[in-house]
Amino acid sequence: MNIGVLALQGDVREHLRALESSGASATPIRRPDELAPVDGLVVPGGESTVMSKLAITFELMEPIRKRIAAGMPVYGSCAGMIMLAATILDGRPDQESFGGIDMTVRRNAFGRQVESFEGPVDISDISGGPFDAVFIRAPWVERVSEDVQVMGRVTAGPAAGRIVAVRQGNLLATAFHPELTGDLRVHRYFVEMVRRTDDSD
Repeated sequence: MNIGVLALQGDVREHLRALESSGASATPIRRPDELAPVDGLVVPGGESTVMSKLAITFELMEPIRKRIAAGMPVYGSCAGMIMLAATILDGRPDQESFGGIDMTVRRNAFGRQVESFEGPVDISDISGGPFDAVFIRAPWVERVSEDVQVMGRVTAGPAAGRIVAVRQGNLLATAFHPELTGDLRVHRYFVEMVRRTDDSD
């Protein structure tokens, strides 16, 4: 099982390490031909407007959209959540996404870099207690369709109740960065998603 990490921009190495530690082979993806062999894809945190432009420049936007439509499992963290959203608020007018999750996401919803924080998030389907979530210029989800499973919300503070983890079919997204914490539960959950998709093919 080989899982790619979109390596155009963002915290690529951290995701590669987390996937390897979770039992998967992990490969950086920068070109369309590198995308073809992978069984799943991680879209990392970073800057979503830059990631959108680079995906177009490197001719990855349409191939990734097609793989998503064909059922490839994808996990997006922070900027990756934005890239999987059907609708983006506070983005650039020309910003594009891969889409796939029927949700509306607001960029930088928690504030600027200096307002980054850590806080507990309970994630349904993932045991072991609250996740110590790292939010860095993070988005939140303002709308989901009935096809989207809300897996996690902020539990305390002024943003309490905001949606920060979702799943729709083979697509998973979090507003926070599990790759920065050493807690592998989200990556293991995604690896298992990919494994089950492989087994059903």
